[in-house]
Amino acid sequence: MSKKNKVALVTGSSKRIGAAIIRSLHQNQVDVIIHHNNSKRDAAKLEKELNQMRVNSASTIDADLLKITNFKSFINKAIKIYGRLDFLIHNASTYYQTPLGSIKECQWHDLVGVNLKIPLFLSQAAAKELEKNHGSIINISDANYENPKEGYSVYSLAKAGLVNLTKSLAQEMAPKVRVNSVAPGPIIWPDTNKDFTTSYKTKVISQTLLKKIGDPEDIAKAVIYLLLHAPYVTGQVLTVDGGRSV
Repeated sequence: MSKKNKVALVTGSSKRIGAAIIRSLHQNQVDVIIHHNNSKRDAAKLEKELNQMRVNSASTIDADLLKITNFKSFINKAIKIYGRLDFLIHNASTYYQTPLGSIKECQWHDLVGVNLKIPLFLSQAAAKELEKNHGSIINISDANYENPKEGYSVYSLAKAGLVNLTKSLAQEMAPKVRVNSVAPGPIIWPDTNKDFTTSYKTKVISQTLLKKIGDPEDIAKAVIYLLLHAPYVTGQVLTVDGGRSV
């Protein structure tokens, strides 16, 4: 099916920041592909919500990205939904502690796999389609990519690598494809993480210049800016952290 609207695939987008990105893209007349792994119900609910607003404007695609052996096949499956792909947003992420002395190889494969390997190989698989459509890639990194949080070495190196991947892909995919990164700070607390106590959350908020936690919409707006309103921007990192990193 050929579509005139631009089409975006957002990984890990059935809820939280990913869902906010999906909704903002949809509001800007972009047709969206909602990727999920274990959140089928959330993805279906979001798909229904958006299709009620604009018929055949949202679809879902399910996959355990770590188990994909043919990235080109996955991208082709996404392209087939609407007949094109213009935007690829790497939002899927894993985040947990890996204190030195207790790091396991399975944690390495999980954290580096989801946060760095998958964005590289999906981008490579989508390159020709994105070049054809003069498209764009957004990598959702982390505001702490230059100042890693203690105890999170594997996650931190993966997100730092994602920032470097952003710059590398921007060089290699220019001039037809733009590649940028959005680096969130304290936007939405993890669903389950014992480190995020009430006192820790208060401390984090106090470290921001704006003295408040952000909102998923803040990340979505940054993504929209880079995709739709910044045609001369590529290879850059837009940090959205309330000034915490200043």
